[in-house]
Amino acid sequence: MKTGRRLTSYALNYKKIILVALFLLTISVGTDLAGPFIAKNIIDQHILGIESVWNETTNGKSTAEYQGEFYKKEKNFSDNEEKGKEIRILQVGTKFVFMDEKLEFDGKRTFEQGILTVQKGDEKVNYNAKVLTNKELMAFYKLEIPGIIKLLIVYFGLLVISAIFQYGQKFLLQKSANRIIQKMREDVFGQIQRLPIQYFDNLPAGKVVARITNDTEAIRELYVTVLAQFFTSAIYITGIYAALFILDVKLAAICLLLLPILYGWIILYRKFASKYNRVIRSRNSDINATINESICGMSIIQAFRREKETETEFEKLNTEHFTYQNKLLSLNALTSHNLVGVLRNLVFVAFIWYFGGLSLNPASVISLGVLYAFVDYINRLFNPVQGIVNQLANLESALVAGERVFSLMDEQGEKVSTKRIERFCGNVTFDHVSFGYKEGEYVLNDINFEAKQGQTVALVGHTGSGKSSIMNLLFRFYDCQKGKIFIDGMDIINIPRQTVRNHMGIVLQDPYLFTGTIVSNVSLGDPSISREMVEKALKDVGVDRVFKNLENGYDEPVIEKGSTLSSGQRQLISFARALAFNPAILILDEATSSIDTETEAVIQEAMDVLKKGRTTFIIAHRLSTIRNADQILVLDRGKIVERGSHEELMLLKGKYYQMYELQKGNASLAG
Repeated sequence: MKTGRRLTSYALNYKKIILVALFLLTISVGTDLAGPFIAKNIIDQHILGIESVWNETTNGKSTAEYQGEFYKKEKNFSDNEEKGKEIRILQVGTKFVFMDEKLEFDGKRTFEQGILTVQKGDEKVNYNAKVLTNKELMAFYKLEIPGIIKLLIVYFGLLVISAIFQYGQKFLLQKSANRIIQKMREDVFGQIQRLPIQYFDNLPAGKVVARITNDTEAIRELYVTVLAQFFTSAIYITGIYAALFILDVKLAAICLLLLPILYGWIILYRKFASKYNRVIRSRNSDINATINESICGMSIIQAFRREKETETEFEKLNTEHFTYQNKLLSLNALTSHNLVGVLRNLVFVAFIWYFGGLSLNPASVISLGVLYAFVDYINRLFNPVQGIVNQLANLESALVAGERVFSLMDEQGEKVSTKRIERFCGNVTFDHVSFGYKEGEYVLNDINFEAKQGQTVALVGHTGSGKSSIMNLLFRFYDCQKGKIFIDGMDIINIPRQTVRNHMGIVLQDPYLFTGTIVSNVSLGDPSISREMVEKALKDVGVDRVFKNLENGYDEPVIEKGSTLSSGQRQLISFARALAFNPAILILDEATSSIDTETEAVIQEAMDVLKKGRTTFIIAHRLSTIRNADQILVLDRGKIVERGSHEELMLLKGKYYQMYELQKGNASLAG
C-alpha cells in the first residue's frame, strides 16, 4: 500500500471528527466569501445607487425632496403605483448634478456652464443640468443609509460566524491530528516490541528513536498544517470560482487555467523536493544515532582522546544535512512566492484585458461593484494558492517520513502474547542444535545436552566459543536453524516467545537499570510483584551489606542505566530482579565477572539458597565460581568438547584442566 493511502487509512480512524471539521470549514468559508457580494451590493445599490433612475412621485415612504418636488427610485415603486417624470443624478468629477431628462447612454462625463456632456466613442449628447448642494445631495443619500447599515450588520455577523466556525474546524482538525499521531506512535512502539532481537543488531538505537519521534512529528505536521491548509484552500478555491462564475462566466473560465498550472507545478516540485527530503531525513537519523552513540560512549571517547575525531564525524553528517537543507530552501525560495506572484500578475493582465475590451463596447456596462467584487475575489483566490504552494515542502517531508515509519512497521514481527502456562519444572534439553547469526555461518554446531530440574549447568570456554549464543536460543532471542530445544518435553518453537520467558530469569554481565527507584527496577512495574516480594529478593541477595548508607533506602532514585551506582550494586539489583520473578530457570550470564571479590562472595552465598528447585545456567570466566556445578560444558568454536563435573574434568586433564590451572596460576601470581 502506498504511503499516501496508509496515511489516509490512519485519518479514517477519526473520520467523524474530520467530517465535522470540514462541515464547519465549509460554513466558515461560505460566510467569509459572502463579504464581496455584500460589498458589491453596498456599492452598486446604495453608494452608487444614487445614479439609478428616479421618478417624480407624491410625498411618502422612501422619497427625497428637491425644490418642492418628491422623487423615488424606480425600483421602489409598486406595480400599481403611478410613476411621474424620470430624472437622474450623476456624478461628474467631485460634483453631483441633477437632470430631468432620460439618459440615452453613459460614457465620459463633463459639466460646464449648466451643460452636462456625455461622450461614448464618436457619440456625444448634451443635457441641461444643475449642480446639487451638499444638503440637497444628502436628501437623496439619506435614503440609502438604513440599507447600508443593514448590510454592514449582516457583513459583521457573517464575519463573527466565520470566525467561530473557523475556530471550531481548526480545533477539531488539530485534535484529530494529535489523535492520529498518538495512535501511530503507539503502533510504532508496539511494533518495536514485536520485532526480533536480530533486527536491532544492525540498526542503531538513534535511528529507531528518530522514526518514533522526529518522523512521526513530521507526519503530525501533515495532518495539522498541510492537510488543513489543503482542505481549506480547496474549499476556498471552489467557493471563489463559484462566486466568479456567478459574476461573469467568461472571466471565471479564464481563471480556471490556474488549476492545471498549479497541478503541473506541484508535480514538478515534488520531483526534486522528494529526493532532497529523503537525504535530509536519512541524515537526521544518522545524526541522532551518532549523538546517542557518543553520549553512551563518552567515557571511552574522553579516555582515548577521540573528541576531535568524533566531532569531525559529526560535522561531516551535519554538513551534508545542511547542504540538502539549503538545496530545499533554494527550491522553495525559487518557487513559492515567485510562482504565486507570476500567476497573480498573469490573472490581472487577463482581468485588465477583459474589462478593457468590455469598456470599448457601448452595449456592455460593468458596474463598479462587480469590478470591486472581481478584484476582491481574485486577490482572495491567491491566498489559498499561496498556502498550497508554501505547504508543499512540509507535504514532501511528511510523505518521506511516512515511508520511513511504515518501512519499520512492515518489518516482520510477532504478536506479543499474553498467554500464560504453568510454571516450568525446569528440565531443559538441547537436541543436536546448530545456529548462526548469519545464514550459513554457524557459531553453534550440534549442541546436545540435558539439564534436569534443580541442576546447575555451567558453560565455559574462550570468548566466541558460543556460550552466550546457547542462552540466546534458550530465551528465544533467536531461533536455531537445526535441531530442537525442549523445556519439560515441550518444543519451545511452538510456545510464544513471551510465554517461554514467563518462568525464566536472567542476569547479564552488564545489567541494565531504568530510570526510577531501586524498587521499580526490581519489580519492573509488574503488579503481581508486591513490595514485600521486592524487599525479600533484595535481602536474599545480600543488598543490605552493600547498600548501607542510602538516604531513601530502597526508594533511592536510579537514573538512566544506573550510572551513579557501582557495577557491583547494579549487578545485585539485577540479581534481585531475576529472583523477584521466581523463575523456574535462572541464567547467570557472566554475572560475577565485573564484581569485586567481596560482592561476589555475597552473591555466592545467596546463590546456594536460590538454586534449590531451579535449573540454573551459569556462564563464567572465573572457573572458581562453578566448582559446585552439577554439570560443566566446555565449548570450543561452537562445539561441546568436554562435559562433566569439576572433579571429572580435572581428571581428564583436557581443555578445562588447562584453563583452570592457568587461572589458578594467574591468581597465585597476582597474590
